Formats: sequence, C-alpha cells, structure tokens
Amino acid sequence: MRVLSLMAGAPHGGAEAFFERLVGAFARKGLAQRVAIRSDAARAARLAAAGAAPLELPFGGPFDLYTPVALARTMRDFGPDVALAFMSRAAAKLPPRLLTGGACVRVGRLGGYYDLKYYRRCDRLVANTRDICDWIVRQGWPADKVAYLPNFVDAARAPPVARADFDTPADARLVLALGRLHANKAFDVLIDALECAPHAFLWIAGAGDLEGELKAQVARRHFRDRVRFLGWRGDIPALLAACDVLACPSRHEPLGNVVIEAWAHGRPVVAAASAGPAALIRDEENGLLVPVDDSTALGNALARVLSDGALSQRLALAGEAAYQAEFTEEAVLRRYLDYFESLKA
Repeated sequence: MRVLSLMAGAPHGGAEAFFERLVGAFARKGLAQRVAIRSDAARAARLAAAGAAPLELPFGGPFDLYTPVALARTMRDFGPDVALAFMSRAAAKLPPRLLTGGACVRVGRLGGYYDLKYYRRCDRLVANTRDICDWIVRQGWPADKVAYLPNFVDAARAPPVARADFDTPADARLVLALGRLHANKAFDVLIDALECAPHAFLWIAGAGDLEGELKAQVARRHFRDRVRFLGWRGDIPALLAACDVLACPSRHEPLGNVVIEAWAHGRPVVAAASAGPAALIRDEENGLLVPVDDSTALGNALARVLSDGALSQRLALAGEAAYQAEFTEEAVLRRYLDYFESLKA
C-alpha cells in the first residue's frame, strides 16, 4: 500500500493537527507514503520528526499552476495507490489524471460541510462524522463512494500545567476551553456562563480575531479575576490534566475533537448540543449537553459538574470508555488501512 497525503490548511486547527497525527501514525506503521503540505516550516519540522518529511508547495489560488504540476510529478514518480487530500484546497489542487498516469484512487477527506465543487477530481469522499457523510450523500454523491472514518487524538498523559503559571489558585475549580477565537466556538456564551458558576476559573486556550472582543467582554462582566487567555497552545494533555472540566460551547462544531481529547484524558465534558458534540455525547451518561447559545444552561451544567464529585467521576469514566471503544489511534488507524486496502482491491 502506497499513500500520498496532502494538506493545505492553516498553521493551527483541529483538522491540521489530526493530519499530523495521522501521517505520523502511518509512518510508525511502516506505510509507504509521501506527504505534501502548504509551505510551513514548523509543520514540516514536526512531520519530519515523525518520520514523514514533506514536500512543501504553495497550494495557492487559481493562478498557482506550480502545485498541481509538482503533485503530478510526485504521483508519477511515487505511484501511490491512494491520494488522500485533507480539505478543499488540497483536493482542488489534485492534478488532472492525464498528467499523473497510474490507477491512483483520489480520496477527499472532509471535517466539515464544505462546498463539494472543490472535490470534483476525487473518486471517493470520507468524513469524520456520520452526519457529514449523510450530508455528502444528500448533495448527490453516491452513497457507496462515501465512508465514515473518525479521528483519534493524542492520548499520552502529561503532568498538569502549574496553575500558578496563569495566576490561578491551586484549589480553584477550573474550566478549560480549547479552540480558535471565532464566533462558531461561542466563547462569548461561555464567558457569560460564569455568572452561574461564580467560583469557577476559566482558561481559554486558543488564538483568533475575536481575542480583543472577548477580553473586552470579560472586563465588562468584571470577570478578569477569573478568566485567563492562554493563546495557542501545543500542550493540550498538560492543560487537560490541570482542569476539572472541559467546556465545548460551540454554536457550530461538525465533530468536536476537544470532546474526544477530554475523554482520552479522563476529564468530564459539558457541551452545547451542536452537531458534532450531540452525535458524540449521550446526555447525562458520558457528558452533559445544553442548548446552543444558552449561557444560563451552560453555567448551571458546569456548576453541577464542579460541585458534584460523583457526577464528575461518572461522566469522566463513561467518556473514557467511549474513547477506548472507537477513537484510539489503533482503532482509527485500522479503519483507515482497511479502507485503503478495499480501494486497492
């Protein structure tokens, strides 16, 4: 089995992080692979350290002709059985077949509800939630050419980040939120939710255009003594080890990697019932779900978990069991390799 993996995403993001984890897992499994990414020195270094030094290409706009030509040359030289394109920009840069030769199956991987016009050069599509798979079929793709392949997360445990590093008392009840500072993530709702959890501290680990607006909201609500903005972090296991509960307040969340990450690290989850978390979480069993955009319900749910040790432990144990059943690296990698073998056959 020979696989060419392509990704042209941003420097940070859930899909980008999973691409790096998956490529590293392929390398550890000894899969014959080539990797092509949008030029990014830091990502290239991480992939090289994982045993998958990438080809860096522009993956630019419509006038970027170099990328498809370079990909065509790579495909002719390497002869992949499968080309796996993460997200729309990489899929759109797949070269015409007349330039590549061979019988490579082109697979577009979706982690959201993207315009399928960018995947016209793909033979198959895979998605990381069943809901996205159903949506793809509703857009006109044949059901037998769409497959569900979930994500896995980094489950390696780490010592907790010292709370003193972020001016947080050691005995404080701590809520952690992870993600881009974007309207879809609804961190504004989470900040308002602190009204109903008056003794909780909140760490928000992420970066984005809304940072100034969210900090102004914190000041306006007089929560500056309890909210810390950590910026973009690469030590998620250490942050999860430090917190008491993971909050996922997203208005729009196709999957919810953060839910799986919290489960893998034995932390309870409170989430808004957007598509991804609602598909993952069984309310009151392996997490708590609240209505989207409801700060009062979110705050009350967080307060319940923070004040009820038995509930917190029950949710965390059930979440960890759900992770072990479906989202470990071994389980997801086996699904990917079985899928590739079925395409080759």
